[in-house]
Amino acid sequence: MSNILKKEAFILPEGVIYLDGNSLGPMPKAVAARVQTMLTDEWGEMLIRGWNGAGWMDQPARVGDQVARIIGAPEGSVVMGDTLSLKVFQALAAAIKLMPERRVILSDTGNFPSDLYMAEGLVGLLEQGYELRTVAPEDVAARVDETVAVVMLTQVDYRTGRMHDMKTMTEVAHAKGAVMLWDLAHSAGAHEVDLIGSNCEFAIGCTYKYLNGGPGAPAFIYVRPDLAETIEPALSGWLGHRQPFAFDLNYKAGSGIDRMRVGTPPVIQLTALEVAMELWADVDMAELRAASVALQEQFIAEVERDVPALTLASPRDSAVRGSQVSFRFHEGYAAMQAVIDRGVIGDFRAPDIMRFGFTPMYLDAADITAAVKIIADVMNNDLWDQDKYKVRSKVT
Repeated sequence: MSNILKKEAFILPEGVIYLDGNSLGPMPKAVAARVQTMLTDEWGEMLIRGWNGAGWMDQPARVGDQVARIIGAPEGSVVMGDTLSLKVFQALAAAIKLMPERRVILSDTGNFPSDLYMAEGLVGLLEQGYELRTVAPEDVAARVDETVAVVMLTQVDYRTGRMHDMKTMTEVAHAKGAVMLWDLAHSAGAHEVDLIGSNCEFAIGCTYKYLNGGPGAPAFIYVRPDLAETIEPALSGWLGHRQPFAFDLNYKAGSGIDRMRVGTPPVIQLTALEVAMELWADVDMAELRAASVALQEQFIAEVERDVPALTLASPRDSAVRGSQVSFRFHEGYAAMQAVIDRGVIGDFRAPDIMRFGFTPMYLDAADITAAVKIIADVMNNDLWDQDKYKVRSKVT
């Protein structure tokens, strides 16, 4: 019996087909009651005693171990906290310290802009001749040379779903003596990840997408175990200290992955995420990946059969595509708003991408067929061509 389809475990509004789990996963039904208990019985009744009595202080490591299981990392190598952008900065700063004679951070033009912004900020802060170099995704391997300190890549392109081969690219980086940093924002919970097998030094990712941790859910950071006791955190926060409550005036890095903690844990968000992660306890990631690919292949085939106005932007080969499918349309924003208005929720990515995520934990073949029928109606009858659908919201 498959443990993949868990539709009954999620809050899914009536009449909605949710194809946006790669931007924000739906809420598991068990979250509300558990968070309410945390608010009333822990924060409400225990007050500050909750840090010890309710285990709040240990949550970042405890939930980190839950995440570690589905990204191919060992226990004690992942910790939660802060936002993904901060974790990018933190991992990147630690990575370049491992290569003090080199000055190039290599990334690609398909990387998520925030990762590049954080790298630009770090380069500007250091003012020591560092350079962020971006090349086309297909050119990364050829552009790794002995000047590169760190290769920083997002495994799955947020726009098209194109997927880097983690093990091969890490081997390329290591062959030239560079450190490898992976962003797993569109990977964790979407497909199999093998961090130990890849041998990369660092990985980071968010938990509000496929892991259903909720808006603002904390990010995670992974450090390869053999490096965890020696890396130097640039963001030397209070809770990354060896003894936070000794209140030393000088920073002393904590043990192992704990040194990558920075600020106070977001307990309410971590509680929601901890409940959401329980859904993964019996999920086989290979089985989930196979189910996701089947849904994607069905979607592509039906869209290309019924919606000629859309052009596939994602790789056709599922082996190099994450858990999303993107199509191009010159009025993609308006078209997506019209589709959403009729109960199929995807999202838009500039300049012309209509993006759909596939999560077999709450989607099945019937959902895909129903979604394509609505998309076809919108596109083939130009239902998107209305002024109300062309007004851009802050979030697209």
